[in-house]
Order: sequence, then C-alpha cells, then structure tokens
Amino acid sequence: MKTLALVLATALITCHDVSAQWIKYPTSGVPRTSTGAPDLNAPAPRAADGKPDFSGIWEPIKNRRCPANGCFDMEVPEEFFNAGWSLKGGLPYQPWAAQAVKERQEQNGKDDPVTHCQPPSVLQLHTTPQLRKILRLPDLLVILSEFAAGYRQIFTDGRPLPVDPNPSFIGYSSGRWDDDTLVVQTIGFKDGLWIDRGGSPLTDAAKLTERFRRVNYGKLEIEITAQIADRLMLRSPNFAFSQKSPAIERVAHGAP
Repeated sequence: MKTLALVLATALITCHDVSAQWIKYPTSGVPRTSTGAPDLNAPAPRAADGKPDFSGIWEPIKNRRCPANGCFDMEVPEEFFNAGWSLKGGLPYQPWAAQAVKERQEQNGKDDPVTHCQPPSVLQLHTTPQLRKILRLPDLLVILSEFAAGYRQIFTDGRPLPVDPNPSFIGYSSGRWDDDTLVVQTIGFKDGLWIDRGGSPLTDAAKLTERFRRVNYGKLEIEITAQIADRLMLRSPNFAFSQKSPAIERVAHGAP
C-alpha cells in the first residue's frame, strides 16, 4: 500500500490592514524576543492538560508564484488548485476520476460545489486563503473558518466514529492524542465533493486521517492521509499532504 506525500510549505506573512474588531488590542501571553517582537520560534503553548494548545488564527503559506501582471487580491497555495502538485505525475487517479478532472478544468471549474455556494470540503478548508481560528477546549477542537463563515467540530472525548452517518460536507471527526500529536479521523462525506479547484473528486467512501502538530509558537503542521477505496477515486488507496501553517503576524501582535 503506497503512501504519496504532498507537502504544503509555509512561511510567516505580513499582517494586512483589514477591518476587524480589536485589531490593535494585544493578546496576552505572546512570547517576545529581546527586541519586543513576537517570538514565533518559542515553544508551543500548552493547555491545562499538558497537551499542545492549537488555539490561534492560521493560514497556509502563499507558495504560488504571482503571474506577470501581479498577484490576485487573495493569494493561494499551489494545493488550492492542485492537491497533488508536488507529486511526480500528480495524484494517481482512477480513469474515471482523471477524465472528470480533465473535463472540469476544460470547463474552468464551473461545477465546483463552492462556486454554487455550497460548503467546501475539509481539504479545501485547509488550503483556502481565508483565515481560520482554532479553539482548543477540553474535549473538543473547534475550527472557525472565515471561508463561508463555516465551522468544524473535532471531538477529543474518545467517542468512536458514527456508524452509517448522514452524509455531510465536512464529515464526522473524532480525535485522540498520540504523544503531542492529535490524530483525527473523519468519515461520512457527501459524494461529489472536490478537494481542490482543479476538480479532484472526493467520494463518500473517503476516510481522512489528519495529524495536527504544533511545532512551535508560530507553526502548525497538519498531515493528511486520505484513504479511498481502490475502486473509487485513486489507484493507490492512500495519499497524504502536510500543511505546515504558521500563525500569521496578526495573531502574534494580538488581534483576537
């Protein structure tokens, strides 16, 4: 069983002057360097239970080169358009999936569910340029997404995944701790979702495994393994990508 690695690199970006509540109000507890600047290489904060605290506002790196006529207002990572861009030959699609991707790209993604005001898939939420805020509670991880004003719940109270759940756009997630890494499994997706703007499909047979690890104060890594039955989307049943997302400067300076 072959695992394919898709890597999302990351870097700190400059805070943009956007309208927000309390944008100049400093967040307490931010580690500082000797010059008073936020110390993004400081150790990751920990919650009361001793486990890493993922709380903060995050976004993926802008690793896509701007076109000759300049960048778009919202810069996106390469994986936003093609989740398998770093793989030689791309994702190992089943023939039907490869044909679907070809047709969707020729049609400029007109049938992307997001284009029709439907919620994005979990993988799309990981690559969208809009901000996401993570709240770490004792038995729950909550991800609030600026994209579509959506939210996601990841239960960490030990509950098993549901049996034959009602399909949803973001599925049903349950996590457990493996040392300092939160391992999350998600099932119960609606059929027909996309994982990127290029039209890579996600079927209702998908099972996602995410590994959340806060490397330090300013960097969060998310490694995703998508297990999809051979007969459906991929020839290889597993693929993975890691998202190493830093806290943006706004978090470090103190906006909520």
